[in-house]
Amino acid sequence: MASYRIAAPDEYLAITGMNVKTVKITKAAWVWPFQRCMRFSVQPHDYSMNLQAMTMEKLQFLLPVVFTIGPDVNSRGANTRAAGTSISDADGFDREDRGDALMKFAMLLADSAGRADKTKDHTFLEGIVKGIIEGETRVLVSSMTMEAIFGEREHFKKRIFKNIQSELDQFGLKIYNANVKELKDAPESIYFASLSRKAHEGATNQARIDVAAAQLRGNVGEAQRKGEQDREIAKINAETAVQKTERDIERAKAEAVLATKKTELSRDVEISQIQASRSTELRDEELKRDVEIKRAMAEMERLRAKDVVKATIARESQQQAADAKAYEVEAEARAGFARQQQDADGAAYRVKVDTDASVYRIKQDADARNYAALKDADAELQRKIKEAEGLAAMADAYARMGQALGGPAGLLQYMMIEKGTYVELAKANATAINGLQPKISVWNTGAEAGGAGGEGQSSTAAMRNIYQMLPPLMTTINEQTGITLPEWQFGRLNPQMANLEGQEVAKTNGKR
Repeated sequence: MASYRIAAPDEYLAITGMNVKTVKITKAAWVWPFQRCMRFSVQPHDYSMNLQAMTMEKLQFLLPVVFTIGPDVNSRGANTRAAGTSISDADGFDREDRGDALMKFAMLLADSAGRADKTKDHTFLEGIVKGIIEGETRVLVSSMTMEAIFGEREHFKKRIFKNIQSELDQFGLKIYNANVKELKDAPESIYFASLSRKAHEGATNQARIDVAAAQLRGNVGEAQRKGEQDREIAKINAETAVQKTERDIERAKAEAVLATKKTELSRDVEISQIQASRSTELRDEELKRDVEIKRAMAEMERLRAKDVVKATIARESQQQAADAKAYEVEAEARAGFARQQQDADGAAYRVKVDTDASVYRIKQDADARNYAALKDADAELQRKIKEAEGLAAMADAYARMGQALGGPAGLLQYMMIEKGTYVELAKANATAINGLQPKISVWNTGAEAGGAGGEGQSSTAAMRNIYQMLPPLMTTINEQTGITLPEWQFGRLNPQMANLEGQEVAKTNGKR
């Protein structure tokens, strides 16, 4: 009875029998009566072997190899005729697979198609594969030296792969992977052990040599680096010390400049304070002097209001004395200020050496001088007050004396007589004209010049003019100095002037 068979993904179907010339390889197909169908797997298998071989030098060794081998599913033929047309089965459902590799593999397994035990089938295949691998490997190794095997591992692997693959092609098998492990010593052979020991000792000795050389280079390099490090550190420390010294010098200079500036500023402040104090004192003295002057001027005005000539003269003399005293005071103040300025300059110089002590002494001296100046000003003020009071008392006395003598004129005459002023004036006048021989010439250039009567008339006119000049002169002297000529002298002068004027008028009328 016909049945439809389907292979697993890793399997193929091999069909033989009716209408199949050789073997039909497919994945799925109808199986008709008088046909046989066999499933076979195409999974590769690993074949591990520990081959014992002998080189050309008769050196035996063990060669561990692992081959991964399976059916060649990629070499299945073209399924076409020579003309390239498709070939179908008699039933028209399937195409016959004419692949050589799977067909060869299926034919290899045909003997075990009817057996249920697949393990024997694998053992059979394994025996064939291992026999091929072992035989080809021994043949290849026997034609090579040990040095060639070690030196040309890749070439050796390729040759084994090529030789074994050429033998497996007839069974439709393919080497998917070949792994040749490290060679080992055969029983009772120490060749590889000796080579390993030799290589190990050589490597050990070379490693020791390399280690010693590396240690030498390391120690020398470390010493060099340490020396360079010490030199750099010493250089940096030296530069740091030099820079620190320079910074200390700059800081010391800056501190010195700062101290000098502070001293100069302190000196300037002290000098300014002293100058301000002295200016205040001087201004105080000037104000006091102005007060005294104004008081004296008020007193003088009061005495002048009473028409006391002596008091006025005394006041003026006192004013002169006060001015002289004020000048002396001012001169003393200036001298004192100059001395104080010199002291201040000296103190400013000493401040540079000992600022605090000098400032303290300056302050003490300034306070003492201020106190002394205040005391002197108070004493001077009291003295001037006493003098003003004395002048007032004297003025009152002179006023009473003037009233007793008939007025200021009488008082002035009394004082001039008492002091011998007239005698001194007469002596001064006599001394002034002593030894002189005056010649008086009178020239008239006006209407009175020449004419009849000529000389007598011009002499009288000249004398008249002189006498006419005297009253305005005396009036001017009185207005400017307050001095009035005695009545016994000035009164006699007035009639004489009147007589002269009358005579002149009479002469003038007589001519008419």
